[in-house]
Amino acid sequence: MDITLIEFMEGQLKQTTSTFHRYMFDQISWDSRMFGLVGPRGIGKSTMILQYIKEHRDSRNILYISADHLYFSSHNLVDTVDEFIKEGGEQIFIDEIHKYENWSRELKQIYDSHPDVKIGFTGSSVLDIYKGFSDLSRRAPIFMMQGLSFREYLKLFHNIDASIYTLEDVLALKAVVADVNHPLPLFRDYLKRGYYPFSSDSDFELKLRQVINQTMEVDIPQFANMTASTGRKLKKLLSVIAQSVPFKPVMDSLSTVVGVSRNILPDYFLYMEQAGMIGQLRDDTGGIRGIGKVEKVYLDNPNIAYLLGGPTTDIGNIRETFFYNQMRIVSDVISSRISDFEIDGKTLEVGGKNKGKKQITTAKEGYIVKDDIEFGSGNIIPLWAFGLMY
Repeated sequence: MDITLIEFMEGQLKQTTSTFHRYMFDQISWDSRMFGLVGPRGIGKSTMILQYIKEHRDSRNILYISADHLYFSSHNLVDTVDEFIKEGGEQIFIDEIHKYENWSRELKQIYDSHPDVKIGFTGSSVLDIYKGFSDLSRRAPIFMMQGLSFREYLKLFHNIDASIYTLEDVLALKAVVADVNHPLPLFRDYLKRGYYPFSSDSDFELKLRQVINQTMEVDIPQFANMTASTGRKLKKLLSVIAQSVPFKPVMDSLSTVVGVSRNILPDYFLYMEQAGMIGQLRDDTGGIRGIGKVEKVYLDNPNIAYLLGGPTTDIGNIRETFFYNQMRIVSDVISSRISDFEIDGKTLEVGGKNKGKKQITTAKEGYIVKDDIEFGSGNIIPLWAFGLMY
């Protein structure tokens, strides 16, 4: 193999620690002939791949490459993999695959030509992965990863161990963090700066703004063949959502504010959702499968909400954003006709510690999810407990 690729891999491995694994680590089929790992920018996909390599390279010949490496300005993936296999290569991981032109076509060729090699690839631009996925859909399972749960935040930044609980456990008030007597200060910190693995960096806000700008100004416009001016309109749309409590899309008025046709707005929302900038809560005609009518639009996670909302950030919006962000990983969350959310026939109303039960009086199975409380009682559940589910 070219020495520059080996040196690059060794440099990346040297910077990688294995003291903490993301929730997806044990869910990925690492021994699949081919798989993809996708998700928004900055959530730790590359680190997880490097951790696996560091823990398994003694037992097999593994190569890690990044598709945006300068090496690929004069070389292609097919030839690189061919050379690696001739030297006894068994498993190869290709990071940032979406930055390589015609990536899906070449991966398909590699898959068909080399049945004995195992291939994993990652992509930060979820949109481009979806575009190329049709060529690989019968060959490669695609794993979707999101940012840190409150449970993962506790482990990564405070070395506090907490178990993973099911929804039934949480609603039965079984969710606890044994080593924490007062979870609320940690929970508030998580809401502001705990969703991303780089949250402890001193320049966290700058890095998060870069993630947002890169997604809105580069990833989405490139995918949808938009002009630069359209990309700026997307950012304006994101700002409108950030200032709402939460945002209920009215396409006619929104098209006037943003300056685009109302007919194209649903596409813009979908692009932003797939790129990890927003979450769309749909009604019971389709749930998260995208068939239902969109009832509410949230920013993707509380960290983005606090960053874009600034001093005027609405705490009610933050609470709902957190709940939807965490629960969508493990459940099909839909809008409730009488309250905030519905999951498997259960109605859940989210609010502060003084929230009443009025909205769930007619619910067959209703719960009040309260912020600012350490413990629950009956059908009153602490909001932070819903961050222990992955």
